[in-house]
Amino acid sequence: MMYGNQKTHRIKDFQLRQAGIIVKKDDAEALQYGVQLQNWLEKHSIRSDLNQLTPGLDIAIILGGDGTLLHVAETAARYGIPVIGINLGNLGFLTELTEQETIPALEEIIGGTVSMEHRLMLKCRIIRKNGNEPYRYALNDVVINKNAADRLLHLSTKANENYITTYRADGLIISTPTGSTAYSLSAGGPLVHPGLETILLTPICPFMLSSRPIILPPDTIVSSQFISEESDSSANIIVDGQHVWEMNSGDILEVQTAEHPLHLIVSARNDYFTILRNKLKWGSND
Repeated sequence: MMYGNQKTHRIKDFQLRQAGIIVKKDDAEALQYGVQLQNWLEKHSIRSDLNQLTPGLDIAIILGGDGTLLHVAETAARYGIPVIGINLGNLGFLTELTEQETIPALEEIIGGTVSMEHRLMLKCRIIRKNGNEPYRYALNDVVINKNAADRLLHLSTKANENYITTYRADGLIISTPTGSTAYSLSAGGPLVHPGLETILLTPICPFMLSSRPIILPPDTIVSSQFISEESDSSANIIVDGQHVWEMNSGDILEVQTAEHPLHLIVSARNDYFTILRNKLKWGSND
């Protein structure tokens, strides 16, 4: 499913009446700042819930890092809640605002002006001989990882039932453009602008050097079957950094574009390439 033009949209009639504030787990400073932010919003006649995302919220404010935002991306996308990320540490790819930029950004939003992007998300499931697992959703990536140090995985992979290849590798990363700067990048995958609608396949440490990353159209259904002659062999399925399933021989991982994108509120000051330069240290002597 495609979402249309993925450029940044400048919305000038945004209405902010109720917000959800999600803070990084087990972080006392983030929690304290969340309470301060609640008080500030209340003074501006905006109701807020702490660590709750419910249908009908106008915005979700994430206090933490990219991992905190990934944790709530599925729920926010399903409810259609726009998300703004405040990074309380270093600048993030998703949580791109600093603590000092929070109030000016919220004042702009209260004034009705919002810069928003619609980020493609993936949905995935395991197809087993005795039934299918329920769908899970990812903003960054879905990863098949081996769980034995001395065994390569054999992953027979198709795109819309068209056979691609059988990857012999430590694993396979299926990612969104947003996730191209995450695990896929460290595995040799390309940087893909988040404004594009694509699905990336990146093998992890492939046995054959000719096994290269592939960029596929957004309407592709990717399926990868785990093949092993050893009954005790298995692989791990990691969805946005969370271990979700164990894959046994014959099981098929199916991944496709999700029905709903994540509505991500972005900074008008920090463009994509500024964030790349800062995070990847482009032009740095370090």
